[in-house]
Amino acid sequence: MNGKVYLVGSGIGNINYLTLKAYHLLSQAEVLIYDALVDNNLLDLVPENCLMINVGKRGGQPSSKQNKINYLLINYCLQGKQVVRLKSGNPAIFGRINEEINALQDANCNYELVPGISSALAAPLLTGIPLTDKKISKCFTVLTGHQPELLNWQALAKIDTLVILMGTRNLEKIVNYLINNGRSPNEPIAIIQNSGSEQEKVYLGTLNTIIEQVSGLSLSPAIIVIGNVINLRYMSSYSTLPLAQKTVLITRAKEQSSQFSLLLQQQGANTIEMPALEIFPPSSWEELDLAIETLSSFDWLILTSANGVNFFFQRLRELGKDMRVLGNIKIAVVGKKTASCLQKYHLTPDFIPPNFIADQLIDHFPENLSHQKILFPRVETGGREILVKELQKQEANIIEVPAYQSGCPEKIDVQAWEALQNKQVDIITFASSKTVKNFYQLLERAINTNNKTDILSLLDNICLASIGPQTSKTCYELLERVDLEAKEYTLEGLTKEIVKYFS
Repeated sequence: MNGKVYLVGSGIGNINYLTLKAYHLLSQAEVLIYDALVDNNLLDLVPENCLMINVGKRGGQPSSKQNKINYLLINYCLQGKQVVRLKSGNPAIFGRINEEINALQDANCNYELVPGISSALAAPLLTGIPLTDKKISKCFTVLTGHQPELLNWQALAKIDTLVILMGTRNLEKIVNYLINNGRSPNEPIAIIQNSGSEQEKVYLGTLNTIIEQVSGLSLSPAIIVIGNVINLRYMSSYSTLPLAQKTVLITRAKEQSSQFSLLLQQQGANTIEMPALEIFPPSSWEELDLAIETLSSFDWLILTSANGVNFFFQRLRELGKDMRVLGNIKIAVVGKKTASCLQKYHLTPDFIPPNFIADQLIDHFPENLSHQKILFPRVETGGREILVKELQKQEANIIEVPAYQSGCPEKIDVQAWEALQNKQVDIITFASSKTVKNFYQLLERAINTNNKTDILSLLDNICLASIGPQTSKTCYELLERVDLEAKEYTLEGLTKEIVKYFS
């Protein structure tokens, strides 16, 4: 198999502005070599078995030497791997891409360039600044402020609009060069920091005032826009989204996709994903393997989670079986997400209860359950027992087998903990009772206390959002409140309710 290196631009750092091509490449990557400026949510798009290597590449901070990066690209490509080299912004705009291309060419490695949306173009637009105007800006120039003494400021001072990347450390030099070469001291200037995120800040001033305005502030990463187009600034569509300026802490399984993050980000939210569940194989495959060997004896297969679906069919494949062993077995699932996961294996469920919760499965089951033999692959410990008890009441022959195990991570995520301590979180979402329990346990460890008051005070003024009644019940038991609950017990339903709550 021939390897290939994809030199991919990640855009401005917000996953919403990742290109579709980049999204597909990340989802198929075998090796990911990425820069420090990449949105961490992008890392969740790669397959579970993808090798991820952080090479830094952020101004003023430790990073890998370019020779080492070149070696990594070549080495994995020659091993036949599909390598994604993920660079911030657009890889061909001040991205040192030439060194990597030359190294790949010298090693006869196959490669492809995939553009990203540069902050030079996206940041001004997202904050409402047009770069051109038929009257006052017929052209603009993008430049680096890294070494301003090497640029022709006499020529640059005559250009209508300037967009400067990596220039905040040399801001005073840049301002002086422009004024000394004829630019008006009253010329508008904008510094856009953390564009497209909840932490975005825009500093507006003139060449004459901006140095004093931002004195003592840490501005990186930021871009600088200089020109009269700043006076045309209109309200950004990003800032009018219902969840703009809101930060959502998502408690989730470590291995889950970023689907929920994407739904919330499309409404303008900044999201922090906090792993509150770890999913791993059961302590023994013996019971599941035995059930798979005797599948023909079952009438129904019940699956209540995406994890149950994935572990069941992965084990089926590992035992050398295919879908034909299911024979005439009918499949019931709980929830759209579980049904969608089942469709990845080219199967359609025979029954889905209307309200997306396990309790409803019994009330609406399409057949008399008496003496039906049912296989139920489920979490090994800690799952809800009500479904099993209700099936037994109906005289069904229910065979439970452990298909996977879940547990609490050892430590709270660093980014999530800092955001909670600094009162930067507006909403916390819970999509299962287990995430509530584990979240509480992680806070206990982080605070190093058994005092419930200490934990609850940390959550003051934070909206607690639950996906459904059972999750809400656990919230009331441990956190003593729930501020909103989804009417439709899905991620889409929870997103809709959050938007409604803050509208």
